[in-house]
Amino acid sequence: MNISYNWIKQFLKTDWSPEEISELLTDLGLEVEGLKAYESVKGGLEGVVVGAVIACEKHPNADKLKLTQVDIGQEQPLQIVCGAPNVAKGQKVPVATIGTTLYPSEGEPWKIKKGKIRGEESHGMICAEDELGLGSSHDGILVLDPKIKVGTPASAIFEIENDWIFEIGLTPNRADAMSHLGVARDLKAGFIQREINLELITPSVSAFHVDNRMLKMDVHVKNRKLAPRYCGVTISGLKVEESPRWLQNRLSALGLKPINNVVDATNFVLHELGQPLHAFDAIKISGNKIEVKTLESGTKFTTLDGIERELHEDDLMICDAKKPMCIAGVFGGIDSGVTENTTSIFLESAYFDPVSIRKTAKRHGLSTDASFRFERGIDPNITEYALKRAALLIQDLAGGEITSDIVDIYPDKIKDYEVRLSFDNAKKLIGEEIPREIIKRILTSLEIKVNNVTEAGLGLTVPAYRNDVQREADIIEEILRVYGYNTIETTKKLSASISNTSRFEDHIIQDTIGHLLAARGFFETLSNSLTTPEYVNLSDQLQTEHNVTMLNPLSNDLSVLRQSLLFSGLEAVSFNINRKRQDLKLFEFGKTYHQIDDQRKELKHLSILITGNTANESWHNTSVKSDFFYLKGIVISVLERLGISNCSEAPFRSDLLSEGLCIVQGDTLLVEFGLVKKSILKAFDISLEVLYADFNWDAVLEIIKRNKIIFEPIPKYPQVRRDFALLIDHYVTFEDILNIARRSERHLLRDVNLFDVYQGKNLPPGKKSYAVSFTLQDDNKTLTDKQIDKIMSKIQFNLEKELGAQLR
Repeated sequence: MNISYNWIKQFLKTDWSPEEISELLTDLGLEVEGLKAYESVKGGLEGVVVGAVIACEKHPNADKLKLTQVDIGQEQPLQIVCGAPNVAKGQKVPVATIGTTLYPSEGEPWKIKKGKIRGEESHGMICAEDELGLGSSHDGILVLDPKIKVGTPASAIFEIENDWIFEIGLTPNRADAMSHLGVARDLKAGFIQREINLELITPSVSAFHVDNRMLKMDVHVKNRKLAPRYCGVTISGLKVEESPRWLQNRLSALGLKPINNVVDATNFVLHELGQPLHAFDAIKISGNKIEVKTLESGTKFTTLDGIERELHEDDLMICDAKKPMCIAGVFGGIDSGVTENTTSIFLESAYFDPVSIRKTAKRHGLSTDASFRFERGIDPNITEYALKRAALLIQDLAGGEITSDIVDIYPDKIKDYEVRLSFDNAKKLIGEEIPREIIKRILTSLEIKVNNVTEAGLGLTVPAYRNDVQREADIIEEILRVYGYNTIETTKKLSASISNTSRFEDHIIQDTIGHLLAARGFFETLSNSLTTPEYVNLSDQLQTEHNVTMLNPLSNDLSVLRQSLLFSGLEAVSFNINRKRQDLKLFEFGKTYHQIDDQRKELKHLSILITGNTANESWHNTSVKSDFFYLKGIVISVLERLGISNCSEAPFRSDLLSEGLCIVQGDTLLVEFGLVKKSILKAFDISLEVLYADFNWDAVLEIIKRNKIIFEPIPKYPQVRRDFALLIDHYVTFEDILNIARRSERHLLRDVNLFDVYQGKNLPPGKKSYAVSFTLQDDNKTLTDKQIDKIMSKIQFNLEKELGAQLR
């Protein structure tokens, strides 16, 4: 939210600098996230002065140029070459002197330098409107009022406004601070705490009066729950035109685009007092009747942006006798707004139910300055005051007369909040005892009324506009933020309790595996759980009816919760490949979401994606392409790090993976991994191979909790290795050899490893050669040659018997 320093100073006459105000606002809980300078005209017209053209002759060397002498109040007039067709002797004109930097309405700024134009010296520039940044006209130079004194700075006659804008990170609970009045109220309390008493100056509406009653509107509020208070008045005989420069400057400083004097006046009051207003063209109101009500679901309504919308049955509408005119508190209609032809208006000021406005704004994807305030809760007691303030301002800007009494429908007044404050509770929460007189002074400065005082505490009445202060804890927070968080002394004693945390906590296990993968060159990703419903069409395994759909999606591309981590991962892969990063190793811990029958389920996963080479290209490192077995090694390393063993492997079919393998323990699926199908990759414009692993993280966490860690001493006696070169049939796998070896020797065989495979020349047809190593070890003694030969003979015999293997 943007707040103007100059505007704040109209409420509080202070000489504090913008930097000092920023610090105070932040201390008060209105965090200033930025402070930027504002100039209504960039550069502030510095170096531009009023000059008098005392001579104007044709340029001797150019038909379209003039040679002028211009008096700017110095000893000698300036000779300036000018190409404007309307320059003439006797004019008062704006002159940019040597060294001045001009900031035109369009294009880049430039600096005025002394120069020669067609052989004649030029010592400045007579400026057009667009060259000064004052408008868009370039028909000729800007001719000023002849009464203006020569040498007067241009900034003094063009109402240049220099301001500072506070960018406040307003939290949703601080609805009371959504205006300059609200911020000024907080500042006043802060000043009082610092023993600086300033009067809060609010705009006077004492001049408001009804001129006649020639244009009465018949107002009916049919849904008083959604519109607890509704005010309105008519103004006739006004003239819609461009706003004066001071108003344009004030709105532009906040980032608003001026429209016309009537609309600008309503926007001005909105940011001044925090009360949204809306002006209807009175001639377009059928039957001079206003009805505040809901309409049937599906009713068509075209808003100011030209979009036709279907109304919901709970949308509150402002209607006339025949048609809807405005979505209450959110957006106006295209056919009822103020135009340059408007001569009379119905000016609306209301308090609408915050929940209703919030739902309507979200439902239609609309966010306006009005809805921003209504949906957080405005002051219900400022409605009529703001209406009078806006009416007087419109009369001042556009003329006209007040042509009706104020309609104020407020049957059930919104009550202030009654809260009891205990001094003991305040001390406990704050951690320090604040003097009671200071507490009362702070509360009074915040317009919180102290009804009664006892030894134990205070009876308080909180104004209705502070809808975030309804409990004792809220009162204590208000006291503390004004008293100053920084003034509370830090205790020298630190008390803490040690929590008993299981080593199997999810975040601890995630951190362990995250470090493992990061050490192997992986990068962790974090993708959005919201995704497009179109992704389920890429797989028969995913069903549309299992989508968890958002009620108010930001867009169709973010309208459902994901059923798989693969697609969001492929988005990241595609993003990186398109930016010339093809060697990727990514992992993500995340959830998938499923609507199964009447239940919603969340499942935790660890996903791994690999593409390109296993390592970056280097002079000492040959490039090795990532393949299925590289991914399998990563998967096995994750399971081993978690201490998960006694698993089995099995191939599985999936329409997401062209080659797939799964690892299970008993009946529990732990992980599926393989090569992503090309048809899936094509949907993401990926031409490289992508490897994918999907861990069932919930199952992994359950299994590791049952694992028992057994510690064994390091063996004292050496290992022995023996190698076999085996000639076997082509269909025999290493797993077959491993199983036979383990059955042959269950106690002393520590490891079996395949270290070479050969198929080709000099081998019989249908045969291949495996080079297998066997590692033996006895924990209690050194193995003898006799023991080793006996074990190896047994393994050899079983391999020959069961597999028909031969030693080469």
